Amino acid sequence: MQTQRPLASPGRQASIPARRAYSLRPPLTQRQLPIARAEPPQTEEIKLFGIIPTAPRSSKLGENLEDRIQSGEFTDSGSTKEKLTRPLRQALAKEPLVGRSAARFLADLGRQWRAEASKRMPEARGDIREIVGQPVFVPLYKLFLVYGKIFRLSFGPKSFVIISDPAYAKQILLTNADKYSKGLLSEILDFVMGTGLIPADGEIWKARRRAVVPALHRKYVMSMVDMFGDCAAHGASATLDKYAASGTSLDMENFFSRLGLDIIGKAVFNYDFDSLAHDDPVIQAVYTLLREAEHRSTAPIAYWNIPGIQFVVPRQKRCQEALVLVNECLDGLIDKCKKLVEEEDAVFGEEFLSERDPSILHFLLASGDEISSKQLRDDLMTMLIAGHETTAAVLTWTLYLLSQHPEAAAAIRKEVDELLGDRKPGVEDLRALKMTTRVINEAMRLYPQPPVLIRRALQDDHFDQFTVPAGSDLFISVWNLHRSPKLWDEPDKFKPERFGPLDSPIPNEVTENFAYLPFGGGRRKCIGDQFALFEAVVALAMLMRRYEFNLDESKGTVGMTTGATIHTTNGLNMFVRRRDPLTVPPTSSSVAETVSTGYAFACGPAVMPVASAEVVAAPATAAGGGCPFHTAAGAAVPAATMSLRPTGPPSA
Repeated sequence: MQTQRPLASPGRQASIPARRAYSLRPPLTQRQLPIARAEPPQTEEIKLFGIIPTAPRSSKLGENLEDRIQSGEFTDSGSTKEKLTRPLRQALAKEPLVGRSAARFLADLGRQWRAEASKRMPEARGDIREIVGQPVFVPLYKLFLVYGKIFRLSFGPKSFVIISDPAYAKQILLTNADKYSKGLLSEILDFVMGTGLIPADGEIWKARRRAVVPALHRKYVMSMVDMFGDCAAHGASATLDKYAASGTSLDMENFFSRLGLDIIGKAVFNYDFDSLAHDDPVIQAVYTLLREAEHRSTAPIAYWNIPGIQFVVPRQKRCQEALVLVNECLDGLIDKCKKLVEEEDAVFGEEFLSERDPSILHFLLASGDEISSKQLRDDLMTMLIAGHETTAAVLTWTLYLLSQHPEAAAAIRKEVDELLGDRKPGVEDLRALKMTTRVINEAMRLYPQPPVLIRRALQDDHFDQFTVPAGSDLFISVWNLHRSPKLWDEPDKFKPERFGPLDSPIPNEVTENFAYLPFGGGRRKCIGDQFALFEAVVALAMLMRRYEFNLDESKGTVGMTTGATIHTTNGLNMFVRRRDPLTVPPTSSSVAETVSTGYAFACGPAVMPVASAEVVAAPATAAGGGCPFHTAAGAAVPAATMSLRPTGPPSA
């Protein structure tokens, strides 16, 4: 196996010997709890596709994977033809007459075969069950440390090219972007996103990008920042205050997921899910689709394409029912918005923003963009899912890291206290919240969302001496890039200062030369990067200003699992405590009482006190949420069945 030459990264990295035996487990600091269990609980039976049992946990599969990778067990190297003919060549060499001539001929062929094999990409072969039940990026990282910056990972007839090099990532995402499509990702997400902006390719993608990007203009983002604060304040009063008073722990991962859903619902189509205060069938349907998208992103075979499978596999039946419900709701919202556009009869301009409905949907309809209802639904569903889960995951792991690093939490509180007091952040404040932003930047390095980017080669492409043929599926391992010991000093440590002084530019793929991909890169870079970062900064600043968060250690260590983003295995369970008022600068008004007067949303920033430890369900027609087009289906749910965690079936 050829050794890999260390990559140059001036100012951040010392030279690392090519033959160094890397430690495959991240080093722990005194303050950092181990993310020790990177698989579902032992009591959960792991199944492929949700129906086929895999090997038992006690079997060899998956055990001591680190040592087995180091031993070369999975390595497929050299020339197979040379290895097969070697015994014959050795036997012929013992014959003094004809045999030696034939042996020399085979030896010459063997040298030719070995020369050709040396140009072949390093390859790891194994059983798909080796990685089922753990985050896929964990074994990819261990393989990367052994096989290098580019290698092929094969399971039976299926193989993937794994990319863990910033120059190669730049080549795929930017330089040679025309040679690649979303490929496998488009196939996975077709059922829910169709030809939305993320999975679409070619001319459809270009057309949808031209239509959607102008909607994210400066005036729109400014109005959204105000709404971010309203939603955070509502979540604080409706949920966090209750848990702080009761002394019971709260799953903050689920809190952030629901906060993200409420925000993206308003931002994209002016719909108030109000999921932090109640559940209804539409909310449950959205979570069913989210879990199904994640399930399909990790399943090794697309079994859902089998005709009639939705009548056999329960989760596929639930998925189809959820799609119908959400699409009907979206159709109703589209019709309602079309009527509003006709009533307003406003002049459409470059920074058009309706005061009655400042959503992306309203912008798209008012722009006169000729688009089918299905394409519009695809766009809305894409933004709903992509804009919801990723920011929620970023906030989850940021709060986890802050619980392990109290000095960073104290620095954020000091910054927020001095700058904001108890008011909501405005657009002008975001530039000044430098420490808050930097902590989020570092959290996105340690826990990238998503941890892997997927592409498919449309043409042959060359990476140094290796050729990736057309049709190959490639995984750009963002996790490997962000934690590479060749690119980062102490890559597994939380060090917000690693990006330089706080006055330095916000780190991104350009400033870090594609070693850091918080929002991807190139033409297909996330169009909502500014939206997502502002949302995370506003939410974190407001919550850290009012509360202290401590892990509930009785729930066990915080483990990782993955789908589209990195989740915890059993939630981020934390005790919430209101900060001592004596330590907080006085203000003229409470954050929870701050109401936006700029633009109207489906439901304003209503503050809803919750009296009991249970979340009380609201009728679907209540102002706080519920799809207005499913009044009957959204009848009140008994309080005994409600909780802050999505209440879908266990397999969802």
